[in-house]
Amino acid sequence: MRSLIFLLCIICQGTSILAQEMNIGALVVPVDEKCKFIDSDYHIWGASVVKGFDGKYHMFYSRWKYELGHMAWVTHSEIAYAVAEKAEGPYEHVNVALPARGREFWDGTTTHNPTIIKQSGKYYLYYMGTTSAVEAQQPTSMKNKDWWMYRNNQRIGVAWSENPSGPWHRLDHPIIDVAENDDAPDALMTSNPAINISPNGGVFAIYKAVGKQKGWKPVDMTTNESWQVAKGSQVKYMLAFADHPLGPFKKESKTIFELEEANGEHMIAEDPYVWSDHQQYYAIVTDIKGYFTGDKGALALMESKDGLHWEAGKFPKVLPSKIPKQDGTTTSYKIERPQLLLEEGKPTQIFGALGITVDGVYRGHACNLRIPLSVE
Repeated sequence: MRSLIFLLCIICQGTSILAQEMNIGALVVPVDEKCKFIDSDYHIWGASVVKGFDGKYHMFYSRWKYELGHMAWVTHSEIAYAVAEKAEGPYEHVNVALPARGREFWDGTTTHNPTIIKQSGKYYLYYMGTTSAVEAQQPTSMKNKDWWMYRNNQRIGVAWSENPSGPWHRLDHPIIDVAENDDAPDALMTSNPAINISPNGGVFAIYKAVGKQKGWKPVDMTTNESWQVAKGSQVKYMLAFADHPLGPFKKESKTIFELEEANGEHMIAEDPYVWSDHQQYYAIVTDIKGYFTGDKGALALMESKDGLHWEAGKFPKVLPSKIPKQDGTTTSYKIERPQLLLEEGKPTQIFGALGITVDGVYRGHACNLRIPLSVE
């Protein structure tokens, strides 16, 4: 009889554990057009939203002038701020949180891809910044050598404020800079910060890194083809830890989100969003090649016990590459730069960047898409 009771206890515990497995995909609610945050005058790329100390919902997003075209994100993006009374909005633009501040600063021309967290009465706004002494030719393109000067100067910074509407205080140096070692995976640029609180109460960051391939040379503005040897090596993702939101951050040398069968791929994961509970770390990434979900462009859930070793979750597909709509159809596009809104530790919304084809032009316009999650 005791053996039977013991066995039943094991079964019940196992059922409880399985019930706690993260399955965000099962929570996705079909979207409609009113879930877009869009501006006819600007391209909008992604959004990071936090429920503030005041109970309101504060959104930080990248934007740049519509007429500049999509690729001007690297030369002209600025981080703007909007606020709403409810998580689902409507969000109203308030101001520009991190405007251009002069080419002499490391983030002087461009701020992009924000992530907002709050801690101990303050808000911390992480972002990519860049600059260049050269005025970019417009409309800009990856075929323009000056575009690569801005791209290669990308670094990660942080600003802080006691109020989401500002003023924001910026550092005059990046908090995650490139490595001094030319052979390091992040020797050329660091970008796209994903930052949150770790299970032990510290701060952890996952960031995009590009190294210098064999034969790398800096952009030479006197030759048209110099960008081809200046663009760097494969895109990797790396990890850093800090005791305080302002750093200093200590990097780990190991790259993450790697698979043996994907050796040689330029990139298999992109734009992680990270968070944790009291037991482990989680990340949502764009599954570029479909290695994690079987669906190229889908959002994949990754899990880790220590932040260093990652694998796909038991229910890896968070969102398919074709997003379900309320009318029963699906979109013809995927979202990028995913961010969760967490309330009391639970995900309630997914926000992501959405490129829209306009008059046959791929990413002719960009906006933010909010994807609601059902919460019991």
